[in-house]
Amino acid sequence: MPRSVNAVASRRRRKKVLNLAKGYWGSRSKVFTIAKNTVEKGLQYAYRDRKVKKREFRGLWIQRINAGARQHGISYSQLIGKLAAKNIGLNRKVLADLAMNHPEAFKAVIDAVK
Repeated sequence: MPRSVNAVASRRRRKKVLNLAKGYWGSRSKVFTIAKNTVEKGLQYAYRDRKVKKREFRGLWIQRINAGARQHGISYSQLIGKLAAKNIGLNRKVLADLAMNHPEAFKAVIDAVK
C-alpha cells in the first residue's frame, strides 16, 4: 500500500507561509524553512508591538498635553490633578487632540480648572 502524504494540505500550508514572507530579502522569501522562521519571528514582533504602540501613544499624548499646558502656565501633573479634583472626565487622547488642533478649546479647559 502506498504511503499517504496529503500533498494538497502540506503544499497549501507551505504556500501560506511563503505568501506571508513576500517582500523579504533573499532566501527569507524563497526557502520554506528560513521563511517559516522569519514569518514566526515577524508575527511575534507584531503581537508584541501592538501592545508597545499603546504605550508609545500614551507617552506622546502626555508630551503634547504638557507642552500645551505649560504655554498657559501650568504643568502636566497639576493639570491632571485639577481635572480629577473637578471631575472633568477628559482622557489624555482627547486632551492631546485639543492641545494640538483646538488651542482655544484647550485654553477653556485650563481656565475651567484654574
